[in-house]
Amino acid sequence: MAAATAIARAAPAARGTVRTAIPTATNRLPPPTPNHLIALREEHRLTELDSGVRVVTESMDSVRSAALGFWIGTGSGFEDADRAGLSHLLEHMLFRGSARYESLEIDQIFDGMGAEINAGTGKETTSVYSRVLDIHLERAFDVMADMVWRPRITDEDLAQEREIVLEEIAMYEDDPQDRVFDVLGEAVFGEHPLGRAIIGTREVVAGTPAAELRAFHGGRYTAQNVVVAAAGAVDHDRIVELVSATIGDPAPVGAPPAPLALPGTAQARRRFFAKETEQYHVALGAPGLARDDDRRFALRILDTVLGGTSSSRLFQEVREQRGLAYSVYSFTGSYAGTGQIGLYLGTRPDNVQTAMKVVGTELDKLLADGVTAEELDRSKENVKGRVVLALESTTARMNRLGSSVLADMPVLTVDEVVDRIDAVTLDDVAGLARELYAPERLSAAGIGGDESVFRGALEAVSPTLAEAA
Repeated sequence: MAAATAIARAAPAARGTVRTAIPTATNRLPPPTPNHLIALREEHRLTELDSGVRVVTESMDSVRSAALGFWIGTGSGFEDADRAGLSHLLEHMLFRGSARYESLEIDQIFDGMGAEINAGTGKETTSVYSRVLDIHLERAFDVMADMVWRPRITDEDLAQEREIVLEEIAMYEDDPQDRVFDVLGEAVFGEHPLGRAIIGTREVVAGTPAAELRAFHGGRYTAQNVVVAAAGAVDHDRIVELVSATIGDPAPVGAPPAPLALPGTAQARRRFFAKETEQYHVALGAPGLARDDDRRFALRILDTVLGGTSSSRLFQEVREQRGLAYSVYSFTGSYAGTGQIGLYLGTRPDNVQTAMKVVGTELDKLLADGVTAEELDRSKENVKGRVVLALESTTARMNRLGSSVLADMPVLTVDEVVDRIDAVTLDDVAGLARELYAPERLSAAGIGGDESVFRGALEAVSPTLAEAA
């Protein structure tokens, strides 16, 4: 089950995506009345069952498909070193079979419906999701619910699946364009779980027995820690009935895992992994904004101007004007209590120093002068367009519902999102740039053949970081 570790830039992968930018749950809703119906917005309906499971749906009359997802509040950010990678390993095991369905049977059922079933693990969430024709929704739900609530985790199945995950780890360690983001995570967050690879470590994957993984499932896949989300040709009341009937009696209960305390003061670090590669892969980053920070809309504008589009400053100056890289972009991620900002480029050894000098110049200009009115207007329209166009997809709507409710975040209407984007000012963006991209905050990660080349290239961005031990 594949991995995609570049924050907010990863394309959909094969079953078992490892992702890093999906929010998860921390603060819980107050105790509800039985099956209390909560009105989020007129196009959404949210019901919290007696068990604690939350069901959120959005009906779309113009489609014949339905996107369905189970969102679970567990990910690598909730794992100590001895459990690093268990959320991802468990996600794999969901597909090994359940109480009522064999592994092959699961694949055959979804193939027979012309649908796909997939799953992904992030820093703070795991999700299992599918998109099916409306006539197959109840069948899909039945299979997915059995996988989530009653996975078959045997020693024999785990022995086979752990070999697949070990191969996955090896695959990503061979891919420097992905691995550099894990190296950057270590630089930005240090020993905190947010700084570790979602995919986990060989030691934990190879050494965890089935009994321990079953206990891990029992502690994480609890009713209070699960959101069922659906969008498209769906009936809310019927989804609630299905959830009530399939969760089991008694429902799995228990408090959601608490996130580990964040480090008090951000410390800029330099990390390098020596590997003979055709290119040097370089990433700069720092702590960003928490997912509930109201400035997140200004950050989307800033990211778009800096490196989020083909007309962005980094793309134009590094790639289009000078031909110094094929891939160059900025990115953001948000979590509970913190976030991450950064940029990436891959370039040949002879170009590393020149490319990083251009990056340093662009960052200096951004901090000194902010962005122009033209850039602000263009980026606003770009962000609004991406938001609205994405919501034409039932899967995108389901993802928005599930991730927001699991994180106890409001599900904003399109008009509310557009209003908040339009409200961003030049001063908002400039202030955020000076705060987040100050050179003394930036950590650096690199993969390539010679660390001295990497260190020398950092001089143009942060001489202190280049000289650090």
